[in-house]
Amino acid sequence: MTRRTDNKNHLLPVLLMVAGWLFSPLLVAKENIDSVRLHRAPDHTRIVFDLPAPVDHKLDKLANPDRIVLDLQDAKLDFDINSLDYASSPIANIRVGEHADKTRVVFDMREGVRTRTNLLKPIEPHGWRLVVDLFDKSLTDSATTASSTAAAPAQQQAKAPEVKKTTRDQQRLMIVAIDAGHGGEDPGARGPSGTWEKTVVLQIAKKLEKLINDQAGMRAVMVRDGDYYVPLAERRKIARQKHQADVFISIHADAFNDSRAHGASVFALSNRGATSAKARFLAKIANESDRVAGVYEEEEDDSSLLSVLADLQMNGSMAGSLYLGRQVLREMGKVTKLHGNRDKVEQAGFAVLKEPEMVSILVETGFISNPTEERNLRSSAHQTKLARAVLAGIDDYFRSHPAPNSWYAAQRREQGEEYRIQPGDTLSEIARQYSVTEQSIRSANDIRGDRIMVGQVLKIPRS
Repeated sequence: MTRRTDNKNHLLPVLLMVAGWLFSPLLVAKENIDSVRLHRAPDHTRIVFDLPAPVDHKLDKLANPDRIVLDLQDAKLDFDINSLDYASSPIANIRVGEHADKTRVVFDMREGVRTRTNLLKPIEPHGWRLVVDLFDKSLTDSATTASSTAAAPAQQQAKAPEVKKTTRDQQRLMIVAIDAGHGGEDPGARGPSGTWEKTVVLQIAKKLEKLINDQAGMRAVMVRDGDYYVPLAERRKIARQKHQADVFISIHADAFNDSRAHGASVFALSNRGATSAKARFLAKIANESDRVAGVYEEEEDDSSLLSVLADLQMNGSMAGSLYLGRQVLREMGKVTKLHGNRDKVEQAGFAVLKEPEMVSILVETGFISNPTEERNLRSSAHQTKLARAVLAGIDDYFRSHPAPNSWYAAQRREQGEEYRIQPGDTLSEIARQYSVTEQSIRSANDIRGDRIMVGQVLKIPRS
């Protein structure tokens, strides 16, 4: 008699085996990471993983020796991460291990660091990103020590009366803070041939830095001098609080969806909204830089901005910014085409310009979206021309607005001065700027009455 066998019993082990095979961790679809970038800043190192989709991750710090361990869940790293240039960072070596359910990246460190990770949502020109920031612990510790040490002398100085040793002949340098726009994870606009805004504006900024430092009476400080990002609020702090800058120049390159758009322009802060649709659009793009770079700094709210703008009006920084802008615009018109009215400084709510105690302008050096201007912006010779034009505008501003005890103030005392009349100027305002009387200006220039003309050059008598 033949014994029957239940087919279901025979199939059960097979089904279990297939199910186990199908749901095995080995067969879980992995996200492929094929792009990694590293940006080295003065106080931290940023590693950015470009992701096709969100990836779960875990980061651990290990000591003895110092290591950072990053687990990328259900992800595969299809990138030679050791091709990154980390020689100037605290990273000594990078190791990658592929596991069944994850990829493990180990950063062997030369010294301990503070860490921070952010999973960033897509924003043009980026998709999903995982950002790993390694903050230099040695810099943090030294800064803490320095601030503690400085606090003690400050208390001692507060107890004693201040002794001023400034003499009439002492000549201080006028400080110019140069801010190369964008940087690092915020590349800015891109030209038709692939040129990034962050690259050309840094090249122009470095040329301007050298020209300023070769010029008598002024000194340049760079907000950023490499391919890394500085938050908008921090840019102002670096310029004013760290370096006590008299003038802040933010350098950018314009872009538009119509490649025929061309020409340079200059912008200042506004307290009454944007002066044009273009100014409003550019301010919006510029103010989103922190989001593009994956940096979220607390900014002033509208009520704080109102008080800032009130201060600007009180101390004349906005008026000074408009004057400086006109001088720079006029000089740039000699070396490149201008966009729109060659005498008009546009205004909008640029966050990077919101410093009440500093004359600040934003210079758009041309349209990088225009093929001809993109080629010009990449040209070292053209970059130098632009830098010289900005320098000439700054020099004009310092000659008419010299700080007490500065080289420019000494030059005025010794040589007298000339002034080219700008739109909106009055004799009383010019006299106040130069600390002379209206009558002395009339006498020196044979002026009867109050009528003056834009473009007219006045001889300013010694004060």
